[in-house]
Amino acid sequence: MTAQQEWTGRWVAERAGVGLTGSDRLPELVGLALRENPKRAHLLVSNVLGKHVPQRPSVVHGAGLELGRRVRELLGEEAAARAVVLGYAETATGLGHSVADGLDAPCLHSTRRPVAGVAPLGGFEEEHSHATSHLLLPAHPRLVELLTGDGPLVLVDDEFSTGNTVLNTIRALHARHPRGHYVVVALVDLRDERDRTRLVDLAAELGTRVDLVATAAGGVKLPADILARAQRLIAEAGPAPEPPAAAPAPLARVELAWPTGLPDGGRHGFTTAHRAALDSALPDLAEQVAGQLAGGEERILVLGFEELMYAPLRLAGALADRLGEERVRYSTTTRSPVLAVDDPGYAIRTRLSFPAHDDPQDQASRERFAYNVAPGADPARRFDAVVLVVDDAADTPALHEGERALLTQLRQVTDRVVLAVLPSHRPAGPAAGPAAGLTAVAPGGPVAGSAAGSAAGLPSPLYGPAFSSYRPEEVAWLLKDLSDVPLEAPTEEREEAVQSGGAHYAESLPVEYQPSPEYQELFHQALRVSARRIALAVGTVAETLLRERGPGVVLASLARAGTPVGVLIRRWLAFAHGLDTPHYAVSIIRGRGIDPVAVRYLDAHHHAPDVVFVDGWTGKGAITRELAAALAGSAFNPELAVLADPGRCVRTYGTRDDFLIPSACLNSTVSGLVSRTVLRADLIGPDDFHGAKHYTDLAGGDVSGAFLDTVADHFAQVRDEAQAAAELAAAADRTPDWAGWAAVERISAEYGIDDVNLVKPGVGETTRVMLRRVPWKVLARRGTGADLDHVRLLAAQRGVPVEEVDDLPYSCVGLIHPRYSRGATGASGTAVLVKES
Repeated sequence: MTAQQEWTGRWVAERAGVGLTGSDRLPELVGLALRENPKRAHLLVSNVLGKHVPQRPSVVHGAGLELGRRVRELLGEEAAARAVVLGYAETATGLGHSVADGLDAPCLHSTRRPVAGVAPLGGFEEEHSHATSHLLLPAHPRLVELLTGDGPLVLVDDEFSTGNTVLNTIRALHARHPRGHYVVVALVDLRDERDRTRLVDLAAELGTRVDLVATAAGGVKLPADILARAQRLIAEAGPAPEPPAAAPAPLARVELAWPTGLPDGGRHGFTTAHRAALDSALPDLAEQVAGQLAGGEERILVLGFEELMYAPLRLAGALADRLGEERVRYSTTTRSPVLAVDDPGYAIRTRLSFPAHDDPQDQASRERFAYNVAPGADPARRFDAVVLVVDDAADTPALHEGERALLTQLRQVTDRVVLAVLPSHRPAGPAAGPAAGLTAVAPGGPVAGSAAGSAAGLPSPLYGPAFSSYRPEEVAWLLKDLSDVPLEAPTEEREEAVQSGGAHYAESLPVEYQPSPEYQELFHQALRVSARRIALAVGTVAETLLRERGPGVVLASLARAGTPVGVLIRRWLAFAHGLDTPHYAVSIIRGRGIDPVAVRYLDAHHHAPDVVFVDGWTGKGAITRELAAALAGSAFNPELAVLADPGRCVRTYGTRDDFLIPSACLNSTVSGLVSRTVLRADLIGPDDFHGAKHYTDLAGGDVSGAFLDTVADHFAQVRDEAQAAAELAAAADRTPDWAGWAAVERISAEYGIDDVNLVKPGVGETTRVMLRRVPWKVLARRGTGADLDHVRLLAAQRGVPVEEVDDLPYSCVGLIHPRYSRGATGASGTAVLVKES
């Protein structure tokens, strides 16, 4: 504050007896106003927060950056690398982001806007706030991991007055996920000695460290009758004057070219990668906005929207870089009702009051406010243009229509209005994930946290490493954990029970076949040879899905063979397009259909047409038919996407060649240590997901991560080729002709097999026969080379004949004969089928 500027707390100080003590910087940082809130009389109005007072964006962002740098210095580089920032809605969302920028850490902010399909990780209340309920809705796995880990947690608010909210948040979070260090960050620290002691005592009680970093510290002197004084002053002031009538200013609307997959803020989590993507996009976004201005405006206000503070702040900064810092100011709308007094010694000079426009059900009961936007009696404070930035969830008729609509009022107080709309981030997966149940409670009562799915009465997904060896962000398993249930039976017993009609193959599990060292080396050799080919197929499928289904796809892989493919497609979309794509593993069982509870879960948490079902390859197309039948009449698209479609029964594929996908060579050790799925009435109830086991005892032979990493290492090499292949696919006729099914019917007739389910065409299905069933013989297309090396090795080990044939549309076909007895054993000691006469 310069010597010529009057302190904007004078009016309240003189009339209500409120005063500031402590740092000489406090009058520079804050003014005073009166709240229309019977619980709390005064409001400290920050001059550097960018909420109530328009300010240069460099000052607003810079205040948070400086605090973040100080936190980084306090933590040290190693601890800072494990830190996560939590900002409090609505006022400190932009500040929390800015602190995270200075710290170079990911961030989350609490929110007062429930989001359909996202269950809260937890919540809390503020006893003195006008709008109290805060929700925690992290949907980014990295944020969930950090919030439930033991790294430093940085809690950011604009002011630290009593500290009740922060202290109760720490107490509740620490009870579930203890950590060794908390850092509380605020622009101003105004606690008295008693409140300072409470923070020290809490740290001692919890056995943790709690530090505080603030721009300035001091106190507030309040008279004993401050509430009565405030109410009297508010009554005397009367309602805020209406702006004078004027011809409405021109209105331009622009949909910002927001990067695909980039969140609009930290409501669901914002990572350092998101920050880098925003930094890259800002110059073009500012150019978009500047193109909607007349060009000669000297005073431009970029007005954010409640919790949407950070994106408008950074946009305002980029616009200031382009047009000149002195021409651009930044502030946001708010939910907090505050008295406006058009006096230079009062912090809130003017007020626009308008109906809520982001929640149609809330419009009749809740007012929203924009402060210091109208010029009032001082024409020098008039803005030549206002750029209102909202997300698309808030771009509703209530924003546009009616005399009191915000846009209507803005057009009365400026010369030009630009409405800039960006997409509201729809989270990529369940909110709670592995951290379900986290609840923060502050005075006023809890808002209970819940696991993802529980809001709809559905079970919660499983995540690695507790279930599977995949990282938690790679896949959410819509399965029931049956790891402690004995389900394995010898292969011959299972085959006899299945073929006799006494049991379904999904009611038990085969004993996991442990390949020999020679076979394991064959897997690694096959992976080295085919990794680039697989990467190209992954990229082709991913790019095709992006073209035809858009960036909002949700992957649902068919457990378990489809799950590594789903992970790879997800990795491609992140690598090539920066997308954070949700991925679930769901069970589908031949003869029983897709898991109906999993389908209900997907429908409850996502837009059904966005869901894409993924598998590794097609054989004769039985699962393709099963999926189509199960989803008939639903809103889900029943089409299957696969890497290889030798059965020629799907439209979305990477190739129709029948080649070795090395993940077919192994069982659980290439599929995250997860078994086949199980459906048995005594284990799976009507509201349970299908079941599966996690084989932790096989971790020593787990190559799941190696398979994924080896293929993904080739993504950069094949990116252009995959995009070109997808472009060709878009123009090609990809209608399935079901040639594979016709071949299976011919083979069944030729070899006297009445049940086509005992004919397993393709390299992948033949491999499964060799590993999990009792094979009779293998038909190999004459001349097929290295793609069948592993099949020949398995056949030799199990004493199974390999018959070379002509005119086979697949590289090979595995046959299971319906009539057999246990008569001979191969060299490996494995039972071999003997055809009965």
